Amino acid sequence: MGNFLWVGLGGFIGAVARYAVAVAMGPAATLRFPWPTFTVNVLGCLAIGLLAGYFTRVPAPEHLRLFLVTGILGGFTTFSAFGVESLGLLRRGDHALGLAYAGGSVLVGLLAVWLGFRLASGGQG
Repeated sequence: MGNFLWVGLGGFIGAVARYAVAVAMGPAATLRFPWPTFTVNVLGCLAIGLLAGYFTRVPAPEHLRLFLVTGILGGFTTFSAFGVESLGLLRRGDHALGLAYAGGSVLVGLLAVWLGFRLASGGQG
């Protein structure tokens, strides 16, 4: 039960931080390009890279990793997990699999959003 609480607490913090970025950037930031989402994704990727690199040098208790990575960064952006998983595949030499994962995630994710939108909107768009 303790690990779930660490993840939940971190998720709350991450989600609030994500919302705070969007509020701070204001509605004008999304007029032509989704800057708040882009910013959150880049910051999340930087943060997970820093943590992954740090944790290779300094062991951390499981509850701390769950709180920071799964909780805070998971609530802030799941794009950071996508980035670190892609990097992991590339670093271990699975280049084709890493590229397939990255490209496939974007393409299939976009297709899934399109399909969900079409189904829910009665075929519009």
